[in-house]
Parts: sequence; structure tokens; C-alpha cells
Amino acid sequence: MKKTVAVLGMMCAGCSARVEQKLNQMEGVSKASVNLSTRTVLLDYDPALTSLPQMKEALGQIGYDMVIEEDRNVEQLERQNYRSLRRRVWLSWLFAILCMSISMRWILAGWSDDNRNQLCLIIAALNIIYCGRQFYTTAWKQLIHRSANMDTLVALSTGITFAFSTFNTFWGVQYWSEQGLVAHTYFDASVMIITFVLTGRLLEERAKHSTASAIRSLMGLQPKTAHCMVDGTLVDMPISAVQPFDILEVRAGEKIPVDGIVVAGGALVDEAAMTGESELVDKRNGHRLLAGTIVKSGLLQMKAEAVGQKTVLANMIRMVQEAQGSKAPVQRLVDRVALVFVPTIVGLSLLTFIIWILIGGTAYLPQAILSAVSVLVIACPCAMGLATPTALMVGIGKAAEQGILIKDATALEQLRRVDAMVVDKTGTITEGSPEQLRPYAKETIAKLQSQGIDIHMISGDKEERVSHWAQEAGIRHYQSQALPQDKDNLVRRLQAEGHRVAMVGDGINDSQALATADVSIAMGRGTDVAMDVAQVTLMSQDLRRLFDAISLSRRTVCMIHQNLFWAFIYNMVCIPLAAGLPYALGYHWQITPMWASALMAMSSVSVVLNSLRLRYTN
Repeated sequence: MKKTVAVLGMMCAGCSARVEQKLNQMEGVSKASVNLSTRTVLLDYDPALTSLPQMKEALGQIGYDMVIEEDRNVEQLERQNYRSLRRRVWLSWLFAILCMSISMRWILAGWSDDNRNQLCLIIAALNIIYCGRQFYTTAWKQLIHRSANMDTLVALSTGITFAFSTFNTFWGVQYWSEQGLVAHTYFDASVMIITFVLTGRLLEERAKHSTASAIRSLMGLQPKTAHCMVDGTLVDMPISAVQPFDILEVRAGEKIPVDGIVVAGGALVDEAAMTGESELVDKRNGHRLLAGTIVKSGLLQMKAEAVGQKTVLANMIRMVQEAQGSKAPVQRLVDRVALVFVPTIVGLSLLTFIIWILIGGTAYLPQAILSAVSVLVIACPCAMGLATPTALMVGIGKAAEQGILIKDATALEQLRRVDAMVVDKTGTITEGSPEQLRPYAKETIAKLQSQGIDIHMISGDKEERVSHWAQEAGIRHYQSQALPQDKDNLVRRLQAEGHRVAMVGDGINDSQALATADVSIAMGRGTDVAMDVAQVTLMSQDLRRLFDAISLSRRTVCMIHQNLFWAFIYNMVCIPLAAGLPYALGYHWQITPMWASALMAMSSVSVVLNSLRLRYTN
């Protein structure tokens, strides 16, 4: 059984890696693939060996919540969590400004240092209890199961800062004065770390809401009610009540409720949302209709065929969700890094502390603590974890909006590597009856060839026909009188020559070659077998979508590489700065914990915003 389930509580790449690891270790789970951006997991499991309640219990033990109850609406839960997060952010900013004002003597300047420190202690404690409590509870659950995530770093850094400042508030003057040092407190840093991290997460949530717009757009295509003929009378009923063979009426301006065929009347229908074709389609008796398309003018009656989860629209939504939840090969490297990232950062922080103590002894203890805390705060597995899935979500969603259905992330990544393409003739290059070459066929072939992709046309048709249409389309390589096995052999031969091969077809006789190719592409109005085998389906007959799919693949993978580059570079540059390397070299400057938290938050937000650029590029 395959199922996509929401998981609440994941905040970074370490979280998603732990959830994935925990589920994959369970008996009966063939594969669990977590998407951090959508907070979902795509499960492939055997219901006879395990169940969703068992998985929920297992994840609950390490601090995560799997939403499997039907009465728990995921969108509503996410809205509640977002509102709760927003309230905590505003309250945390209030505490931060108040604590900063007191510590910097902007207010209460006449108070003694002891009184001001004690008031800051109370404010910082309230901030931890009301705004940052989740960091500590999650970190504790991770600790008892011998794991760690981003919350562990925040809890450690703020906890150490708060404890050190509390010690200095009550015993610091006596202890440090004996060594000729001043007892500084850093309650404002403790508060600001929590404030900046929470603010970053709030900005992430707002930005990631935009990355899921494609799914929401597809879901919005489904109308809520239908006009159904019951005993000769039209009755409005919920979509869920419509059954196959029901007769429905659809009027101008309304969405077609289910898949079916026209039985009376006629209308101009806008199918752009489903196929990407901008021109209106004239629908008459016997023509096929798709749920979610819009009647622009006219009136028709239709017989329902596919309803509920069996419509093309429902299948599109399911395919896009599964594709967005799948992992690109490059993400596997990130997941492996994420599993060891947080423990490594904790180790580096401890090493930073020890080095500063070795350099200056107890006189450098405040510097050692601040540097160690800064390292804990500035390290950001969030940016690495979001780099790939956010770009994939936007890329796959944009493809769906253009009428290109991509089944998995691997196909999206492999499309950019294609340098040879095998295309069937009838139904692909030519219309179903091989007499108006498909529109834009010659233009598309030329654009693909200009990108270094060799086109090989193959057909079971006679030599003279295949030669004629190859010449018309501008294709240099062609093969006639081919059997299904010949198509498969051609794909294998090209692969043996070192090519990355895409196969484009629409019939049962193409399915073997489609299964063999590195990337398989089916025409949307082809056979169910071809579309089932294919990794990519073009919902329209417009061959320009072939070039669009490859172009989108290249842009998406480029965006992934940009995101990963900046995420890794960020940590490579910022961790030494936070550890106090410039200070040690005599520059008397370093990144403080407060600024470290701000930089960490912005690194995650910048990755999401960079991915969103895909939505607005052609």
C-alpha cells in the first residue's frame, strides 16, 4: 500500500532524516520518503505486517506526530500551529526588546546592576517557558532516544547562556572579582536567539505556503456540487454522491464535476488547467470531458464515467503529491549528512570551548562560552534540508500547471541529462491518423536538436511513409517497419553507446521501450499502459511541452545546486567566524550568539525564497 501522511513537528533536515530512519527500520515498511517542505511522508508498506497507528506511536516516542485520524484536518492543524507560532513570535519580540532595553540601560538606568540582572533573568525565563518551551521538550525526547536535531542546538545554546548568566547574577561578582574579572550576563542573547529562530520559522512557513500553490490550485478545480438528473428532474447534489452512469447537466461558467462523455448539447470548454492548451475545445456528442475543466459557453449533458478518486484530476493531484514527496538522488547525500550534522556541531562547539580555555585559562571563560554558544546557534541543518525539496516542489508544481505530470523527482533530475530521444511516429510526431504533422512538431524537434539532443524516430509503418515524415519533421535518424522489440533494442543500443535516452510514445507497443529508457514520456491521450509505465506524462498533444519539460528540469536542478552550494558555504564560512577565529587572530571581532541566530534564520528563509524564483521564470 502506498499512502502520503502528514507528520507534524519536523523543523530541519535532521528531523526528516530521523523520521525516515525510524520508519524504514520498522517491519513491514518497504520505503518511507519524507518531504520536509510539505511535512509529509510517502509510505510504501505492507498492512499485514504493520499499521499506521503503530507508525504514529513509533514517531511519537521521538517527538513527532503523524496525522492519521480522519477527524483531524491537516490544513486546520497547520493553520492552528501557524497562528500559535505567530503569537509566540510577537511575544518573544516583546520580551527581547524589553530585555535588551534593560541590559543596555535604555530604561531603568538608575537601577543597580543586580536589580536589572534579576529582572532580565525573569524576562528570559518567561521567554523560555512561553515562547521557547517546544525547543526543550523536543530536545529532551531526542536525547532519550540518542538523537538530535535543530531544537537540540537551540536548547543547548539558550540553556547554557541562561545558566551562565544566572550564575553570574547571584554568585558572579564574588567568584570573578577574585580573578580580577567582571561578571557579565547575557540574558538578552538567550532571548534574542529564541526570538530570531522563531521568526525564521515563521518566515519559512509563509514562504513554503507559496511552494505548495500548485497542489492547492489543482484541488481548487474540483467543484463542490453537481446538477444531477433524478427521475427526470435536475437535483443539486454533493460531488461525493455522484455515481457512474448518472446524467449531469453543466452550464456556462461552471466546472465539469466528474470525468464523462457528452450525451446531449454542446459547449466550448477551457481545458487549460488540465492540458496546458490555451484554446477552447468544442465538445459535442460522444466527446470526452475531464473533471475541473470549465464550460465557457453553451450547455451540455454528460454521462458520468469516472468519479471520486478515479477522475483524471484526482489522479493528477495524487501524482503531483507523490512526486513532490519523492527524493532526488542528490537529496540522499544531504540526508546522510543531516544524520551526523547536529552531533558534529555539538562536538565542534565543545572543541571551541576547550581551545579557548587552553588559550587563556579561566580568564577566557566568558569568551569560551560565547564562542561555543555561537557555534551551536549559527549551524543550520534547516537550509540544507530545505534546499532540495523546496526546489522540487516548485518545479514539479510548475510542470503540473503547464500540463506536464512528473511522477518522481528522479525523472525530473534525469531529464536534464537526456542527449538522445527516441520518438514513436504515429500519435506522437503525427496525429492519430498519419496524414497536419502535429502542430509545433518541426519547431520542437529543431529546438531539441539545438540543445544537443539527437532525435531518433521509429515506427512500424512502411519505409516511404516514415522517410517522408522524418524529412517533414527535420529528423535525421529514423527506422521503419519496427516491432515493439525493435524499439526496445534501439533504446538499449543508444544506452550502450553512452547516451542518456528518453523514450516518447503513446501506445501499448511502446511500453517495453518506455520501461527500458532512462526517462519515459507518454502522450496524455495515449493508452493507459503507456501512461502507467511512463515517468512523465504530457497531458496535451502540444509537443512544445517536451522542450518545456527538459528546460524546467535543467532550471530546477540548477536551483537545487545553488541552494546546496549556499547552504554548505554558509556553514563553512560562518562556523569559524562564530568560533572566534577573527578574535583569535587579533581583530577583536566575532559573531555573537544574537547575530548568529539572525544569520541562521535568514539562511533557511533565503533557500526557500530562492526556490520560489522558479515560479516566475520561463
